Amino acid sequence: MAPKIPWILRVHCQENNSDPEREKRWAELFDQLDLNKDGRIDISELRAGLAGQGLSRTSLEKIVKAGDTNHDGVLDFEEFIQYLRTHEKQLKLMFRSMDKNDDGRIDAAEIQHSLRSLGVNISLEAATKILQTIDKDGTMTINWIEWRDYFLFNPLTNMEDVARYWKRSMMLDLGEQLSVPDEFSEEEKKSGYVWRQLMAGALAGSVSRTGTAPLDRLKVFRQVHGLSVFSGNFVSSFQSMVKEGGWGSLWRGNGINVLKIAPETAIKFTAYEQIKSWMCSSKETKKLRIHERFLAGSLAGAIAQTVIYPLEVLKTRLTLRRTGQYSGIMDCAKRILRKEGAAAFYKGYVPNILGIVPYAGIDLAVYESLKFAWLNRNSGIVDPGVIVLVGCGAISSTCGQLASYPLALIRTRMQAQASSIGTPKLSMLALIQNIVSQEGVAGLYRGISPNLLKVIPAVSVSYVAYEYTRIMLGVDVDGRRAGKSKG
Repeated sequence: MAPKIPWILRVHCQENNSDPEREKRWAELFDQLDLNKDGRIDISELRAGLAGQGLSRTSLEKIVKAGDTNHDGVLDFEEFIQYLRTHEKQLKLMFRSMDKNDDGRIDAAEIQHSLRSLGVNISLEAATKILQTIDKDGTMTINWIEWRDYFLFNPLTNMEDVARYWKRSMMLDLGEQLSVPDEFSEEEKKSGYVWRQLMAGALAGSVSRTGTAPLDRLKVFRQVHGLSVFSGNFVSSFQSMVKEGGWGSLWRGNGINVLKIAPETAIKFTAYEQIKSWMCSSKETKKLRIHERFLAGSLAGAIAQTVIYPLEVLKTRLTLRRTGQYSGIMDCAKRILRKEGAAAFYKGYVPNILGIVPYAGIDLAVYESLKFAWLNRNSGIVDPGVIVLVGCGAISSTCGQLASYPLALIRTRMQAQASSIGTPKLSMLALIQNIVSQEGVAGLYRGISPNLLKVIPAVSVSYVAYEYTRIMLGVDVDGRRAGKSKG
């Protein structure tokens, strides 16, 4: 077990301390971080010693890269001391730039002013929350010691980095789940960071959907047919699928489900940026408030769904298909167009659009509330970690699904009903009345058990896949390309 470091960022050296005294404390810190006592500190030792900071591996790599003058991948004593000395000077410059009245302390108004000057428009209340995470003596101001201790091992080099850190890590920019796209700065858009992040999300979604496709297929069958096709428990249902079409049948419909991720993500982001531009055209500030972001995100989601909705219909038909019914995606599309007309590609469109708002709204509100509550209870820790994020995502997604599931069920039945020969084609309201009269209110939740069962593995797989693809594509959490930043 790694030795505990007595909150190493509280170096507790006063302003009038001489350099030798301060560097003596740094020497003690080096000795504590050097776990194997070989006179060098590597990434694993930094990770263990700074575990309480919640720093990502990329941030730790930046620390090593910034101080590693001989490029051997580790920090020796001289490199470690020089890094701290240089970084403290950078922090001093940042502190002075925020201390507008030059009284040696930063208050909430100065935080608000500094962030607004960098394009991050926050309220005084939000600025106060930031201040409270750094203020250790309860004065509701930040002195130099508190500022330095808090950021000493965070590889930020300028106020833009600090603004980005607060924006992404302290939940100032809310609404990063599902239908509300992330806010990106002009620098991030020009650098290509935006599309790398979107690509990382799309690849993670592909892996997640593929991993949970059998549960998704079972959900669609139970939504459309109840228990008349695959009765019994999950195991017997999967056995019936395999018996009918082999192991590959468990993934029917998954190909097009993955295929539609990229265009939907691109359309949603482009639409969101355009809607945001329209909303901001009559305002002095270029930042949207939370409810405006939610509205813009919902509209962007509706536009994306409208464009790619034919793929949703094809996905449902291919998921429900029998062995040999269609030879592929194009064959399915041609048959629908020939037999049912173009309007069939928008069956269930209305309940699908109506379901966007309750799902996105509840999922967003619950996710952000849970994560923000955790951050408030654990001030000073930047990264909540995989378990917390997966838990927040699973709970919020479950709440969103419970609210919107009846509309999702109606949508799926309407998408599928045109393919059922001899069955009456019911409207949305008629379908709801028919289900409630025959099956009760519980009928509106047919198939929700496999849907809820896939939430945790889907969120977990997506999170892990996103982390790996983010690293592979060079997307760092602070908005810059990993490995390209200057020390």
